[in-house]
Amino acid sequence: QVQLVESGGGLVQAGGSLRLSCAASGRYFSTYNMGWFRQAPGKEREFVAGIRSGDSTYYADSVKGRFTISRDNAKNTVYLQLASLKVEDTAVYYCNTIRERIPLRSWGQGTQVTVSS
Repeated sequence: QVQLVESGGGLVQAGGSLRLSCAASGRYFSTYNMGWFRQAPGKEREFVAGIRSGDSTYYADSVKGRFTISRDNAKNTVYLQLASLKVEDTAVYYCNTIRERIPLRSWGQGTQVTVSS
């Protein structure tokens, strides 16, 4: 069973930046496609960004050009660099293994990102 632990969230002003991390357990991390999702209050969880095992990346239109997903297979970690943050980016951010934009495993605790105006 793969366990996922997100970290790096916080309170930031609009226009600011944060880097989120997601540490995964297990020996096969490098073979997983990984993704980030977010859930804002009162809204459904939504896909944000994905990175395939071969390092190709793809993004939701709402974050394209502002967020960057990357991975370090030696550390079993996937990152999400958030830049030019907007108030509407406020949400709990989660990572997961994915197939395209579909999450495959149980969710971790997530990490809260709050963007103030």
